Parts: sequence; C-alpha cells; structure tokens
Amino acid sequence: MINLDGRTLSSAEVQLVANGEKVSVASDSWQSIDESREVVEKIIQANETVYGINTGFGALSETTIPPEDLLTLQLNLIRSHACAIGEKMSINDTRAMMCIRANSLVKGNSGVQRSVINQLIDYLNHGIVPVVPRMGSLGASGDLAPLSHMALTLIGEGNVWGESGPMKTNNMLKQKGLIGIELGAKDGLSLINGTSQMCAFLSRVEQVLNRLLPMADLISCVTMDARRCSIRPMDHRVQAVRPHPGQVLIAKRISMIMENSENINKNSDKKKIQDAYSFRCIPQVHGAVTQIFSELQKTLEIEINSATDNPLIFPSNTEPLSNQVISQGNFHGEILALVADNMAHALFELGHISERRIDQLIDPTRSNLPAFLARDSGLESGLMIVHYVAAAALSELHAGSTPRSAFSTPTSGGQEDFVSMGATSCWNLIKSCDLITKVLACELLTACEALEYLDDKPSKHVECLYNLVRKISKPLTADRSTSNELEMIANELYEGRWLSRIEAECGRLPR
Repeated sequence: MINLDGRTLSSAEVQLVANGEKVSVASDSWQSIDESREVVEKIIQANETVYGINTGFGALSETTIPPEDLLTLQLNLIRSHACAIGEKMSINDTRAMMCIRANSLVKGNSGVQRSVINQLIDYLNHGIVPVVPRMGSLGASGDLAPLSHMALTLIGEGNVWGESGPMKTNNMLKQKGLIGIELGAKDGLSLINGTSQMCAFLSRVEQVLNRLLPMADLISCVTMDARRCSIRPMDHRVQAVRPHPGQVLIAKRISMIMENSENINKNSDKKKIQDAYSFRCIPQVHGAVTQIFSELQKTLEIEINSATDNPLIFPSNTEPLSNQVISQGNFHGEILALVADNMAHALFELGHISERRIDQLIDPTRSNLPAFLARDSGLESGLMIVHYVAAAALSELHAGSTPRSAFSTPTSGGQEDFVSMGATSCWNLIKSCDLITKVLACELLTACEALEYLDDKPSKHVECLYNLVRKISKPLTADRSTSNELEMIANELYEGRWLSRIEAECGRLPR
C-alpha cells in the first residue's frame, strides 16, 4: 500500500502503483484538502469572480459563469478537452499518471472535493484504468487532452480497459459497484491541469535508466576485457584533478569491475601507450551521462510532489478571498522538457561511444582478432551486420537527440503563447531508452564473442555477465541469424534483471 501525502512520493513507488500496487491517502492530508476546498466554496457564495472557479478557461478567462452553470462548465471542460489521438497509453503508464495526479491533489492546494481524490484512489485500487490516447499534450496548461480522457471516466463516461479491450466506463462501474462522481467548481480543471502524463513517462524512464546505466558501464568492461585495455586511465589520481561526480563514480565502478581480470593484469606491462578514446574516456563520457541522469532524478522527485494546476489555493485567516487564489504557471513543463531532451541527447552519446567500441572489436587491424569475429572470415561474415544494426539504431537515437522542446506552437487564441512540448520530449526519451538497449545489446554480444579468442579469465563481474549472455546466445560456430538473440539481450537490459543477479553474485557496484 502506497501512502500519498503530496510530499514524499518516489519514482519507485509510482512504478509499484503502475504495476498494480494499491494506494491510500495519508490521514493528515485531509485537513489541507478540506481547507482549500472551503476557499472555493466561499468564493462561490460571495459571488466573487476568480479564474478557474467561475470563469471560462484559457482565452475565455474573462467570461464570468453564473453559479447555476458551474457544474455544466466543468462537464463541458472535460468533454471538450478529451480529444487526444494516437496509440493508447499503456495500462502501467496510465496508472502511474493517475497516481501522480492524485498525489498532486492530495497536496492540498487545488481546492477539489474529497470525492474527486477518493474516486482516483478507488479506480487505482479496483483496477479501473481509463483508455487514454497518448497524443494531445503541449506540456503547458498541463497535459490537458490525455488527462481529460482520464477525468472523463471518473464521471462515468468514456472508456476503460476491460479483459478483452476497451469497454464503456459505466459498464465497468456497475461490475465494481461504483458510480461516477459529480464534479463541482474547479474539480474538472484541477484534474486535467497538471504535468502528470509527462511525469508518468519520466518515472518509467527513471526506473529503466537506474538499472541500465550501470549495465552500460559493465558492458564497456566486457569490451575492455576482450581488448585487453589498460585501466590506468581509471586511476583515482586522474579523477581527483578533475572531480566531476559522474566521472569519479564511473572510474571507481570500472576499477572495481576490472580489478581481478587476468586479461587486464597480465597485459598491464605491455608497451601499449594508449587505448582509443572509446576506452580511455569512458569515465568522462559515461560519467557525463550519469550526471545528466542524476539531474533528471532530482527534477522528477520534486515534480511528482508538486502542485501543478492553475489556479492554486493558499488558505489564510488574514488574507481576503481573492488573495488566497493565485493564477500562475506551475503547469508549465519546461523543466521536464529540458531534462528529457538533455537525457535523450546523453543517451545518443552513450550509444555512439558503444558503437565505436564495437568497431574496435571487429576490425582485425586494431583488435588482432579475426575479421568480424568470424570463424572463417571471407566465407563467413560473423558479426559484421551486428555492427550495421547498432549503427541503424544509433541513427534513430541521433534523430531523437534533436530537442523536442526547441519550438513552441502558440495556442488558445494567443493566451497560451509559449508551450514546452514536454510530453513530446518525455515520450521521445522513452523511445530513446528502448533504442539504447539495442545498441548496448550489439556491443555485449560482440564483446562476448571476442572473449572466445582469449585464454585468460576475465574479471568476475564480466564472467558473470558473459555466462548470462551465453544462456541466450551460444558462441559462433558458423554464420547464423542473431536477431532474436539481440532482442532477448536488449529486453534483459531494459528490464534490469541481470544487474540484480550480477550484483548478488559478485558484489554491488558503486553508486
């Protein structure tokens, strides 16, 4: 049971909820929720005009709505904004989005009725998942279109996922013994005006990369082992005179992984002056990627525990009602867009240096290994085209490194004249995460094959990873298709299961 209090939700907990964990609201959160709702009710009773409570929205914010039409206003808002298109969000991502939206409302600055939060909690705990088309958010004014599809189901309309596909929400509610809620003033706007879709995508990314980036370092070590590279560039003295945290961490991590490699230690006295940059500069490149990821983690932790709708309520016993409601821009996803775009670029850099290491392995003039690691080079092509596949995936990573936030489309009659495109940035990053696993899988398969030509033992961590790969992909004895093997290796890297097994057997890597 994940307890929502608007302050302490973690990305890991979001993913637990995404995978089916139940949720509750912290008992001490209800007071602030009720106090902010009371401000909304007082404004209605006093017939004061306040944006988001009794006005139109966006460019229609100057239009005052009479009290008798406030319920219709909220219904119209949800219905008109539920116009997203494209492929449907996954059930897991949708549950993550619902959890993050609930946690933001629980913070107590949105002014919603208790029933709104309780309905979200009931849906999560009863496994009722809205059908939400992915595309429609501009990453400002919140993720309006996708969240509107979610909100539509809370009132009993729209579609939710049944056992065999989408079904009418009302039919599902009858099965579960629930009913749709009635929205009051501001309820609908608070449900849809937030960064919850962006955060849901980033939460998935954060969990994938938290496992994948250490594996990328370990994979580079398999290649270093196969190439009998020097680990002198990992010397702590080198990092001490340029102490970027990521660089220091990666050098320490690689030193630990490689400390008992016979391939490295037996060749440490050879007169090989320097390795190529793709080996020698791993701490500087992988370390930079790790630092970008650290920034993403910090940003996400703040965002999933923030109030991101508009206007926000700040109850006070001394301020007039109009001063307790502030129209502002916490719904704007610029910070999420920029960290997502930066991370997508960083993953391209990680993929690029990985592809360069593949090239170092399959070129006999540099590796002193058979061309393309084929058993009978010329008659056989070996892993020649595995390099092509890595380069093709890298090309798509390169396309994804172009920032999605680098332009804005003014909307809502010029009122919303600068948007973040953050939802597009975050979705692009999800695709980049998938692509980087493909490139790393190509490097790992190639490096494991290169190890077949060495007599000395690799390091303990490398050997453990090698054994896991060999359960999927046997050494080459002749040319064969490796397509399914690469897909299976990439899937293991994405899911992160191998990292846990390796650390359990060989020791936890520095974090």
